[in-house]
Amino acid sequence: MGFVLCPRCELNYMKDKDKYCPVCMQEIRGMSPKDEIELCSICNENPVLPGRDVCATCLRELENNRKSMSGSVDDGEEGTGRVTDIDSVANMDEIMPIEDQNDYGDIDNALSLESVREDEERLDDEDEEGDEI
Repeated sequence: MGFVLCPRCELNYMKDKDKYCPVCMQEIRGMSPKDEIELCSICNENPVLPGRDVCATCLRELENNRKSMSGSVDDGEEGTGRVTDIDSVANMDEIMPIEDQNDYGDIDNALSLESVREDEERLDDEDEEGDEI
């Protein structure tokens, strides 16, 4: 007894004595395969929304939490504690980089091949002089 590809869908394997794979047999008989109901990853009670991993209740709760966290508390109106919008970024001063500061030292300066060779020769000469003593 071996397995062969289903001639109808060419995806699933079936026993060589069967006519179609189990999935195609269910489709032919009019029974659709049962989709497993996925539960919410937060409450584990309600089914999830399509394309999400949370249920509608938990999604509303998360959105309300995000809205309350994105605002700031306004104590200016008699301590009402009302949530207001944060000032837009357009009102902020632009941060300009300071060009005088250079953390990289001489890296920005172009090096020539000749200057590198001269430096290596000078270091080699110094090493030889230090070895003679």
